[in-house]
Amino acid sequence: MATTPLHRKIKELIIERLQLEGVSPEDIEDGAPLFGDGLGLDSIDALELVIGIEKTFGVRIQDEEVGAKAFASVDALVEFLKGKGVPDGV
Repeated sequence: MATTPLHRKIKELIIERLQLEGVSPEDIEDGAPLFGDGLGLDSIDALELVIGIEKTFGVRIQDEEVGAKAFASVDALVEFLKGKGVPDGV
């Protein structure tokens, strides 16, 4: 999947909301897992990201199962948001 303005916006949101110092959007791979071996986020980070996504894009994460799929990677989050009507060009 090609990197789009939506990818960049999500990466910037991750860095800002989680206060990841020394990390740039280019450091976050589109297809890499956000949790575990990837970016290494945890459940507290997930909650912070849910709040950030809801405030930034006006999209609600319905439940934990939906959230787990949506937050698998930046690519998965882009697909989730596009499915909710958020444009690629943000």
